[in-house]
Amino acid sequence: MNYILFDGPTRNALLPFTFTRPVADILIGILTIRQKWEAYLGSTTTTLTEEYLSDKFPMVEMEQNVMINASFLPNATLVEMIQNLTSNQAIFKGEEVIAFYTNEEQEEVDFDTYEILEYSEDCLTVENTWDIFAKNDAALRADFAFLTQDRKSQPIPKSVNVMVPENIFIEEGASLEFVTLNATTGPIYIGKNSEIMEGSVIRGPFALCEGAGVKLATKVYGATTVGPYSKIGGEVNNSVLFGYSNKGHDGFLGNSVLGEWCNIGADSNNSNLKNNYEEVKLWSYETEGFAKTGLQFCGLMMGDHSKCGINTMFNTGTVVGVSANIFGSGFPRNFVPSFSWGGAAGFTTYVTSKAFATAKLVMSRRNVEFDEKEQAILEHVFDETKKWRKE
Repeated sequence: MNYILFDGPTRNALLPFTFTRPVADILIGILTIRQKWEAYLGSTTTTLTEEYLSDKFPMVEMEQNVMINASFLPNATLVEMIQNLTSNQAIFKGEEVIAFYTNEEQEEVDFDTYEILEYSEDCLTVENTWDIFAKNDAALRADFAFLTQDRKSQPIPKSVNVMVPENIFIEEGASLEFVTLNATTGPIYIGKNSEIMEGSVIRGPFALCEGAGVKLATKVYGATTVGPYSKIGGEVNNSVLFGYSNKGHDGFLGNSVLGEWCNIGADSNNSNLKNNYEEVKLWSYETEGFAKTGLQFCGLMMGDHSKCGINTMFNTGTVVGVSANIFGSGFPRNFVPSFSWGGAAGFTTYVTSKAFATAKLVMSRRNVEFDEKEQAILEHVFDETKKWRKE
C-alpha cells in the first residue's frame, strides 16, 4: 500500500513552523510525525502539502493509496484500522477525517459515498503550535515505549548519578559522564552519538536526539526534546528544539518551540508566565490577531533560521517568524514577522540576499547544503509574509 500524509485543516494554525515544512515533519516526542507513521506502518510515506513545498517534499501517487491526516499521531489501534482500509472506506473521529482510501482513477473524494469507520479511542493530535510542547510529555512517553521495546540499552556509565535506571535508554555512541539523570518523573532517551557534558542535571521525560548535545552544567526539566544535532545549555523547561538549533549558553528557555537552524544568544531569556498569571495569548496567522491558548505557561515560538543576540528578552507568548534577526535591549514586540531585522527599538526588512548568505554559512558548518529548493521555499515565505512587515 502507498501511504500519503496530508497537511489537513490545522496547517495554518501551526505556522510559523509549517511555513518551511509539512505538518508531517514537525518534531514532537522523540520522532517527527512522519518518522512515527513510517515506523508503525513499516513503510515509507510521501506528502500532500503546499505547492511551494512540494519540490522538497513531493507526493508519489500510485494505483492504490491511503491518505493520512498528519495532525494525528499513530498508535497501535489506529494503525491497524488504517492498514485494513479497503476501497471506499474512511476513518473519522467525530467530524474530522483521519484517513481514507483512494485509487488513481478517482477524480474527487466524496465522503457521502464512503463507508465511514468511527475511531472512538483517545489519540494525540497536533493542532496548534503550543501543542508541540504541551503534548510533548505524552508523545515522548509513547515514542520511548515504541522505540525501546525488546531492545537493550547501552550501559549507564558508573560516574552517572541515576534514579530509576530502567526508565533510561542510551543508544550506541552516546557520551555522558558525571551527570545526574532523574527518570522518576518520566523516561530519558539519549540518542545515537549524542553528548551530555559534566555537571548537567536532567529530569525526565527527556529526549536527546541523534548527534545532539547538552553543554556543561545544564539544568533540564521535562518534557523536553533536543532535536538532531541541536545543542542546549543553561536552563530549559518543557521545550522542543527541532534539528540543528542552538540554545548553547546560560539563560532560560521554557514552554517553547524552536524550529530548525535557530540560535539563541548567550544570557537570553523568555518569559513563560504573565505577571498577572492570566491565560497566554499567541499571535494567530489565521485571524491576524492574538488567540487564546488556554495555557497559563507559554513561552517562545520561533520559526526556522531565526536568531537572537546576547541578552535578548522575550515576553510571554512571543511568536517569531522565519529568518528573523533580533537584537538590542528591551522586549521586542510579541509578534515578530518573518525576515525582520532589529528589536525593541524597531524593525527593518532582513533582505533575502543577506539572509540567504547567512543560512548558507550556518548550514555549511553542519555539512548541509543550502540548495535551490531551500532558497525557493524561503523566497516564497518572504513574499507571503510581506504584509506583516513594515517596509
